Amino acid sequence: MPSTAEFQCLKNHFLIAMPGLSDPIFAHSLTYVCEHNADGAMGIVINRPLDLCWRDVFEQLDLEDAFNGDERVLAGGPVHMDRGFILHPADDRPWESSLAITSDIKLTTSLDIISALASGRGPSRSLMALGYAGWGSGQLEDELANNFWLTLQADSDILFNTPFHRKVEMAAGKLGINLDLLSPEAGHA
Repeated sequence: MPSTAEFQCLKNHFLIAMPGLSDPIFAHSLTYVCEHNADGAMGIVINRPLDLCWRDVFEQLDLEDAFNGDERVLAGGPVHMDRGFILHPADDRPWESSLAITSDIKLTTSLDIISALASGRGPSRSLMALGYAGWGSGQLEDELANNFWLTLQADSDILFNTPFHRKVEMAAGKLGINLDLLSPEAGHA
């Protein structure tokens, strides 16, 4: 684990999977880091839509009169894939279980926000994911040192407004990088 002076908090950052990352869960992924401290990190993969729509979740939870729900649910990561996570812009509503990631973005895990989304009273821009990505103490730092990820400050336009299939490309483009031109092998000096 890096010393406190070397620790760089990546909360509210994107992790772009490098071409050499072959783990099928994370290959070609873009992960939004929701929490990062000396104990580890937690994030949501934001570009892996499942063959599942919000409406399917609403029906499974017996939320009647769902007026919308064509949006796709994301595979947020391999941890607790049976739990739902909603990434959304912050608002003044007191959702039962929310983590303020920034003053502008929250992660909510309670049924009240899902009910609100089903009835059209939820946040106007949201991502719904099943599961999350988690790293133990020092694990993410080791992966960064092994060139598994590129990092950059998160962008809410990419997070909420960019189509899933373009998120990685757009995030890499903010760094001036075309991932198709990178080799999967790390270089050695």
